[in-house]
Amino acid sequence: MSTSATPAASTGPNVLAPWIAEQAQSLLAQRGHAWLLAGPSGLGQYALALALARAWLCDQPTPQGACGVCASCHAIDVRAHADLCVLMPETVLLDLGWPLSEKAQSEIDSKKRKPSKEIRVEAMRDTVEFAQRTSARGRGKAVLVFPAERMNVFTANALLKTLEEPAGDVKFVLATDAAHLLLPTIRSRCLGHTMTWPDPVSALHWLQSQGLAAAQASVLLRAAGGRPADALQMAPVGERWRLLPKAVQRGDVSVFKDWTPAQTVDALHKLCHDLLAVKAGAQPRFFAAADLPKGGSWQSLTAWAKSLGNTRRTVEHPFNPGLMQEALLSQAQLALNSRP
Repeated sequence: MSTSATPAASTGPNVLAPWIAEQAQSLLAQRGHAWLLAGPSGLGQYALALALARAWLCDQPTPQGACGVCASCHAIDVRAHADLCVLMPETVLLDLGWPLSEKAQSEIDSKKRKPSKEIRVEAMRDTVEFAQRTSARGRGKAVLVFPAERMNVFTANALLKTLEEPAGDVKFVLATDAAHLLLPTIRSRCLGHTMTWPDPVSALHWLQSQGLAAAQASVLLRAAGGRPADALQMAPVGERWRLLPKAVQRGDVSVFKDWTPAQTVDALHKLCHDLLAVKAGAQPRFFAAADLPKGGSWQSLTAWAKSLGNTRRTVEHPFNPGLMQEALLSQAQLALNSRP
């Protein structure tokens, strides 16, 4: 978080976590028209990208970032800034409260199609046209792309020329948790920034500032592998995380109530990882040792891990979620209850 003397450090919905604020201040002090923010999920790529865009467009920016009170900052708060183009899959736009284009909204409302999970070529073409327009407020323009790995080869190629030779005063910030999936030509046209891992104490304090109890924050931060943003998203899981390992061994599918198949596979992968770690004499990463069940052989656990890896690649397919959870639980029980 920036210093208390600046508006960016005041309380409110746009307060940045301290490690994000430090990175924002560092990046704002550097020159460049295109940034690529990369690192594992849950480290705040989107928050940092938006903080940079806010600062670039702010009427009264400080070295720490946007002022948070000017007309430009307010326009971003209400998702209506004429000089900010947010390029995201439609599913992500909806999740984060950004409006869809009129055409896309009409097509989805009329049930012609579902919101896209990829960045559509049509949206990219609109972005290229946006980059060529004159700034409406006179402080330049900004394009935020997130998650950047959701560009397919066609959308990425549509962005290349604009990234290389931007028209006028336009800046780009691309954020991703899978930089290896981006075209090398996209990566080479951006200044790279690797996201900073927060120390556990700072992460726990931030989670508590977001309304989590200290004990819950500790459990969820561990569950998320030390990634605070992911831990906050897991808040609805609550006490169920500690109960999950032994519930899986019993075959209690209710522990996955309201979970998507992807969330179920992720949790089982973490459980399998920790059981294999304990067998190897290491400490578990995602669960407390006392919460892990006994049992499972090397052979059964490694086979389970391989199967989960294969399932992860197809988990977004339109399977019946309930049947898939039951199949995953049955597979887990076989692995956990095999004789060591």
